[in-house]
Amino acid sequence: MRKQYLHLSVYCCDRCDGPAVAGSLAVRENEISKETDIRVVGEMCLSCGHRQKHTGNAKIARHFLPVEWQPVTAPNHGGVTPYVEPDLVSR
Repeated sequence: MRKQYLHLSVYCCDRCDGPAVAGSLAVRENEISKETDIRVVGEMCLSCGHRQKHTGNAKIARHFLPVEWQPVTAPNHGGVTPYVEPDLVSR
């Protein structure tokens, strides 16, 4: 019963002190096994868009519980990541 889990954490951005979200994916072979195949997705500030190489101020970190994440077959966009204008998100 192999399952994939999504881990999310939020830190303070080292540039603007906004919320910087960090994510990772991990696999468990069964309910009691340790997580393996851990892949760090990266970290990005939601306010200024700064991509940090490390987690910001760990004293102000918020860690969310891992959730099961089933892989989804996404359409191929020719290797281009879709971009959403920041002002369109708030509408």
